[in-house]
Amino acid sequence: MNHLGKSQSEPGGTPVGGAELRADQVNLVEIGGEDEGQRVDNYLLRVCKGVPKSHVYRVIRDGEVRVNKRRVSVDYRLAAGDLLRVPPIRLAVRAPQVVPGAEFPVLHEDAELLIVNKPAGVAVHGGSGVSFGVIEQLRAARPQARYLELVHRLDRETSGILMLAKKRSALVNLHEQFKAGTTDKRYLALAGGKVLNERQHLRMPLFKFTDANGERQVRVTDAADPNAMTAHTIASVIERFAALPVDPATATLVECQLKTGRTHQIRVHLASSGHPILGDPKYGDFALNKLLSRHGLKRMFLHAVRLSIDHPATGERLAIEAPLPADCLKYLEKLRHA
Repeated sequence: MNHLGKSQSEPGGTPVGGAELRADQVNLVEIGGEDEGQRVDNYLLRVCKGVPKSHVYRVIRDGEVRVNKRRVSVDYRLAAGDLLRVPPIRLAVRAPQVVPGAEFPVLHEDAELLIVNKPAGVAVHGGSGVSFGVIEQLRAARPQARYLELVHRLDRETSGILMLAKKRSALVNLHEQFKAGTTDKRYLALAGGKVLNERQHLRMPLFKFTDANGERQVRVTDAADPNAMTAHTIASVIERFAALPVDPATATLVECQLKTGRTHQIRVHLASSGHPILGDPKYGDFALNKLLSRHGLKRMFLHAVRLSIDHPATGERLAIEAPLPADCLKYLEKLRHA
């Protein structure tokens, strides 16, 4: 388990530093800087190895998990210095897991950054039923790396540009850029149907929630909703296709520029516009996806193709591109000749 922060003491609680959490009694954890900004549910899923996801969400909802002696919601983001109370949780007995080291195609690397081309189907980190992801595999492959953290995330089904920081100063700088909106992130998506407008601004507030199974879900909501998050995607048509090989419906290749970075933003915006991403297992047309899988599209067609940032050390503009994977290119060619 990763280092959890400084030890604290409190009546009825066991202080935890870098040691394992005790399953039979209350644990108190002071959050260190390396875990600042992480959601409390994701943090617990990471450190409570072997605990069912549904159980973690239950103890949070029941108020058994507290931060600074107060109840918190599942989406509370931890801050350095927070004192986290973790109740007794029965841990499954598991043999220690060995994370296989793996490298991924490198698009750019220097003393501050590591930018890779993530394949579809690979999670960026462990959790949500996945034992490990890109970050754990890279750390295992680079034991000499003193610092390696995800700057942002991609959905498991999405391929393309994934950025990691090799210094904390770089991580903080890049997070500030994302918050200020000075980065430029572009994705290619193959959407169902004929997108009529050559360029359109999708401004639909989003609401993020967790279902009864602990799965993250996002839907469009009303702007008056107090939990609404502003979300803005610019979708531009790249190419239209006359017909899918298994259905008379059309398809459109669109470039999506993120002006905000909400969870599942492109997927929900396109689906809510009547153009779900082909192959999307959560927000797409499930019957059509099953047919498309038999005709060559066995993944969600969403790829992070371009990213522009100011280099955290030099300030110079850095533009990164990741070409479409071979399976996506092959499927587009199939559509062109359908």
